[in-house]
Amino acid sequence: MVSNFIQQYKTPLKLCDDLISYFNKNIEHTRPGEAGFKVNPLIKESTDLSCAFKNIYPIKDYMVHINKLILKYQDKYTELKDHARYACHKGFNIQHYNPNGGFKRWHNERMQTIDGDRLLVFMTYLNTVPGGGTHFKYQKKTIRAKKGVTIIWPTDFTHTHKGEISKTREKYIATGWIHFT
Repeated sequence: MVSNFIQQYKTPLKLCDDLISYFNKNIEHTRPGEAGFKVNPLIKESTDLSCAFKNIYPIKDYMVHINKLILKYQDKYTELKDHARYACHKGFNIQHYNPNGGFKRWHNERMQTIDGDRLLVFMTYLNTVPGGGTHFKYQKKTIRAKKGVTIIWPTDFTHTHKGEISKTREKYIATGWIHFT
């Protein structure tokens, strides 16, 4: 069986709830979701909270969890062990999408030169959204938005993707990148 390099892992449900709570308690620090350098609601419609590494719960616990999942991903794709050092060390974003919101355009995580140090991307669905998820163009695969599911995949054009938009439900995700260190 040929791999599509999209792997799914479990994230504790309590951690998902606590990340949503952290987002809601820090709403004054959010910003409109950015697609490149300009916010264009035809491309991406979200509210984002940047979570730089902090030694506080739930930020630290989520980053530790993601780094453990990276090791599992690396165990499956052992060639990664030969790469230069990499980790989730620049933080992540918690994103909230209202009904009809989402990343509506096909994209990948290395579309700009400033993204050149990204190796992998991760995303955790913090709540279940019937009809919501992420669609991967070339893999012809949709991952449904189910609370506690974390996916990791390569950042390049081979994994071009976009959000599956729910017309009736809001969606929360935590997402970020694995960078070379």
